[in-house]
Amino acid sequence: MQLRPVILAIGIMTVLLAAAMLPCALIDLADNDAQAHVFVVSGSLSGLLGGLFWVLARGGELRMGQREAFLLTVIVWVFLPAIAAIPFIVSGHSVTDSWFESVSAITTTGATAFTGLDEMPRGLLLWRSILQWIGGIGIIVTAVAILPQLRVGGMQLFQLESSDMTGKFLPRVSDVAAYIGYAYLIISALCALLYGITGMNWFDAINHSMTTVSAGGFSTYDASFGHFNGSAAIYVAIVFMTIAAMPISLFAILILQGRIMPLIRDPQPRMFVAIALLIAAIIVFYHEVHLEESAFESTWQAGVTAIFNVISVISGTGYASAPYDTWGDPVIALILLATFLGGCAGSASCGIKMFRLEITGKAIFAWSQRMVQPHRKAPIRYGGRIVDEDTLQSVMVFLFLYLATFMVAAALLSFTGLDTLSAISASATSVSNVGPGLGPIVGPSGTFAPLSDTAKWICATAMLLGRLEFVAFFVALTPRFWRG
Repeated sequence: MQLRPVILAIGIMTVLLAAAMLPCALIDLADNDAQAHVFVVSGSLSGLLGGLFWVLARGGELRMGQREAFLLTVIVWVFLPAIAAIPFIVSGHSVTDSWFESVSAITTTGATAFTGLDEMPRGLLLWRSILQWIGGIGIIVTAVAILPQLRVGGMQLFQLESSDMTGKFLPRVSDVAAYIGYAYLIISALCALLYGITGMNWFDAINHSMTTVSAGGFSTYDASFGHFNGSAAIYVAIVFMTIAAMPISLFAILILQGRIMPLIRDPQPRMFVAIALLIAAIIVFYHEVHLEESAFESTWQAGVTAIFNVISVISGTGYASAPYDTWGDPVIALILLATFLGGCAGSASCGIKMFRLEITGKAIFAWSQRMVQPHRKAPIRYGGRIVDEDTLQSVMVFLFLYLATFMVAAALLSFTGLDTLSAISASATSVSNVGPGLGPIVGPSGTFAPLSDTAKWICATAMLLGRLEFVAFFVALTPRFWRG
């Protein structure tokens, strides 16, 4: 195994992460904040470490094969959060809370261990948003350019063989990142502009734009998006949270080439919108019929609130505009179900994802037909193509690891003293990279701050496993991987 290219890539990413601390340092200096030194110190330490890696790895052969790609994928999502946690540690937060917040940010989970956001220095608030924005583009590039090549979780279905994006195969991750980056930047700028038009100040507009398009969900207020209830910003958020859950490569084609047919032909966006609207409609019906006292002035307001929070959960954004865990047990059950679903492959969202849900449903139907008629051939198709056995097996392995990780994490969290609902929802929201859970502790009105240090480390580990799509991490642990 060639470690030199892995070390070089880590060094470059660390230097870039250090450079991303500059605007945070500038805004703290402009505010004359007492903690203006935080990002100066953190950026210097990170830049020196990244430069050291860069220098040590230069020269010699820099060939990256499949094993190196597996290793790099795992190390990036573990090492960079450690670097990103330095400003939180320097500002006085505990190592556990800093690690939790950093992992939650870079994996775009959006669960927070911090309170008092309304009074927090703007540099730290901006850093949380920048981490989510960087994590979002990193997730998309990983999903589009790396996981399909590594045949992880059925992602080989989306392998760039003759790419619609450029008309030729893109062998280099940098090419894919540049092409998708343009679209990501344009969508982010448009989102910030519309947030500003709806009345947000420039700081809130930029921060919420970064955490919306990345499906992250960090806010600059303890009340999350509830701070903006009553403004048109909620409609902007609904639109861009939906976009964040869609395949970004298809939006790149639409924005940069003006072709909409690839987006229309993909079955995932239609399935995502249909499921989100169905769950929201059921919640509104239950709320209007079965609850004696409504928290809303009209059915329209109830509908907008339900759609906002359902899309926020399914897309993995994790904004909360209302305490939906107080709307009754059926609503809690539906929200918990939505936590697992996820968005589309090639987006910043996590969870099971739409294409796996469709393939699993078709596989169950096909197997039931074979039980009745053993000799009948019932091929499974997705997007007009037959799903081969290797892809089907990858999907089933992913689902098994997903559910196994969720159950183990929930069991471990229950041993830390959490009640059953909090343990189950904290595990589900961590594995699915959603953010808020359910219940009085980790629900939409709470935070992860009251959890013990042990519980926070369990949740952070579950976030990383969910973002790595499980398979990549477990493959890197096998002895055969290291033997070649």
